[in-house]
Amino acid sequence: MSLMIAGMFASGARAQDQDAKPAQEEKPDSDAGPKLTRWTSSDLAGMVPAAKESDVTSPTAIVAAAYDVISGPQNGERDWNRFKSLFLPTGRLGTIGHGKDGTTYVIEITPQEYIDLATGEFNKEGFFENGIVNKVNKFGDVTEVFSSYESRHEKGGAVFARGINNFQCMFDGKRWWIESIVWDEEHDSLKLPASMAGSSTKAAATEKKKEEGK
Repeated sequence: MSLMIAGMFASGARAQDQDAKPAQEEKPDSDAGPKLTRWTSSDLAGMVPAAKESDVTSPTAIVAAAYDVISGPQNGERDWNRFKSLFLPTGRLGTIGHGKDGTTYVIEITPQEYIDLATGEFNKEGFFENGIVNKVNKFGDVTEVFSSYESRHEKGGAVFARGINNFQCMFDGKRWWIESIVWDEEHDSLKLPASMAGSSTKAAATEKKKEEGK
C-alpha cells in the first residue's frame, strides 16, 4: 500500500509540496490512471459541521471529544453535528464481531450510519463511555491512539463492556481529524492487558496477576 501511494507522489515528492488545488477542481484524466484526490484544510472545513476548536487541537483532545459526545442518559440528546465534525468526510468506524458459533466477522460503517444505529439504542438506555489508558504513536502529521475504554449504562454505574478503540488521526495543518476508529471488545478469551486496564476496575488487578503468572 505505501509503495503504491509513494509511486503516485513520485513526480512531486510529498503532496503538501505540490500546488494544492481544491478537490472540486480536479479533472479526471482517462490516460493517467487512478486519480488521487487532495483536500486542503479549507476544503475539508466546508465538508463537515464546524468543529469546536478545543476538540481538534491534538489527537488526545479529539479522542476525548469522541467519548464525550456519544455519552449521555437514556433519551438524552447527543450533539451529532459535533460528532460528525470530528471525522474526515471519508471517515469510517469498524469493529470485529464474534458469533456464538465462533465465527469472526467485520462490521464497517460511516459516521452517519453510526448515528442512525446509536440513536435507537440510546433511546432505550443510557450509554456512557470513557477512556482508561491512551497509548499514542505519532509520526509527522499522522497519529494512532490505542485507547482502552469502559462502557456503562449510567454515569458512575457498573461497567458492562470494555475493549480497545484504535483511533487513526491526521493533521491537515490547522486541526486534527479522525480518519477511522476500529475497536474490539473483551470476551471470554480476550481480556485487556494490565498495561491498558489502568486502575479504575478490580479487573485490572486480576489481569496484572495473570500476566505476572501469579
